[in-house]
Amino acid sequence: MAESPLLLIGGAAAGILKGRGALQDIDQMVLFKPLCKFCATVTQVRDIVPTLRKAIAAAQSGTPGPVFVEFPIDTLYSYSMVHKEILPQKKPRTLPQILTYWYMKAYVARVFGNAWAPKEMSPLPIVRPFCADSDAMKAAELIKKSKKPLFLIGSQTVLPPVKAEDTREHLEAIGIPCYLGGMSRGLLGRNGHLHIRQRRRDALKDSDLVVLVGSVCDFRLNYGRVFNSKSVIIAVNRNKTQLYLNAGMTWNPNLALQGDPGHFIKQLASYLKNYRCDRGWVDLLKSRDQEKEADTKSKAEEIPDEHLNPLKVLHIAEEVMSPDTILIADGGDFVGSAAYILRPRGPLTWLDPGPFGTLGVGGGFALGAKLCCPDADIWIIYGDGSCGYSIPEFDTFSRFKLPVIALVGNDACWTQIAREQVPILGSDTGCMLEYCNYHTVAEGFGGLGYELERGMDDEAIRKTLSEAQDVSRKSNKPVLINCFIGKTDFRKGSISV
Repeated sequence: MAESPLLLIGGAAAGILKGRGALQDIDQMVLFKPLCKFCATVTQVRDIVPTLRKAIAAAQSGTPGPVFVEFPIDTLYSYSMVHKEILPQKKPRTLPQILTYWYMKAYVARVFGNAWAPKEMSPLPIVRPFCADSDAMKAAELIKKSKKPLFLIGSQTVLPPVKAEDTREHLEAIGIPCYLGGMSRGLLGRNGHLHIRQRRRDALKDSDLVVLVGSVCDFRLNYGRVFNSKSVIIAVNRNKTQLYLNAGMTWNPNLALQGDPGHFIKQLASYLKNYRCDRGWVDLLKSRDQEKEADTKSKAEEIPDEHLNPLKVLHIAEEVMSPDTILIADGGDFVGSAAYILRPRGPLTWLDPGPFGTLGVGGGFALGAKLCCPDADIWIIYGDGSCGYSIPEFDTFSRFKLPVIALVGNDACWTQIAREQVPILGSDTGCMLEYCNYHTVAEGFGGLGYELERGMDDEAIRKTLSEAQDVSRKSNKPVLINCFIGKTDFRKGSISV
């Protein structure tokens, strides 16, 4: 669902032992086929390279996604070891023994047959859908006729082949206000003049044309019910199913194009060179942004019944974070608040798990981000619930001397769940946690721990966050900041179903 091109490699029992009670012998294909674009079992050594080439191309083609290749252990071990383990050590004497021996010998010969012949190693071509120029021109004509156009940018927009920085330039050249979602957060920079962050529902009601650039009419857009019934809707998506999701029920596209969103934006930019969006429309949306953000800042000044106001901490963290920061989102309620306050610094500087909302991605995402961008400051924004899933990665960070910073919003609760469960069912069963010392756990793994507690003023919070960031850089050690937070009504009523 996150549309990430991932190659997953799995081991398996030797082919000749399938279904005979071998250790951990299960039918993995039944599990992975519904989830993966491509699944294959390698049964002969000579097929390893061709199968991997197909899998890697499939992962990146069309709508990117995961692929799974299963390797029985007899395709991974040496010929001598497999020969020794599979063939009987004693000389066969009886007819059944002789037949079994020759069967197994033929099996080994098949596994390793033609194994060392030269193979084509170059990558297979990646197939991507692109919008026809004539269709992009139709979209441009519809945009020219509109007075209040709006772009809803989704994760597909930052996928190759068009570079995210180029897409940013194209969007700025077009000049239409944008809402950014998923991995496209940060595409227009920290303070992009076209980036609108707040009151999206109001903007959609007022807009007379909406372009879904890789965005999908799922729960995030209330299944399409958020649009003005008189609005012209243009939808662009690599995936045909996602392109028409819920169409005909709650919304209808005036123009639906299956193609790469980044390439579509590039096409639009070439057809809208002399186009100018109504400045009054952009100013209206910006003024609403400022009003909402002022309201959020006023809520940040409220004092909760216990511990710190999470909005206050997030506003100060936003000030402390460097221009070269990559944000990892791994949590529910605390991360939901952070999405309104923290501003990704540029394209591909916000990483999240996609619409499935998988908890536990923080440690792995941070590890990959730091290795790919060693000079960047990597901040994981954790909820206390999600933190428990990947905090052991602090051992990995410590061993490899990777200075990752984690900010844990610790309210001793699965608050995202409690927000709907308690009002509806009148019970917090299964929602409550403890105010755990996660900073101590990080120290146990070789990292550094800090606490943010009730009674700390703005300057003390700022000093602690700044010190944690500086010490992490200088020591090459990971840091966890355990932020004890109280309850707020900032996200009251935020139910996603």
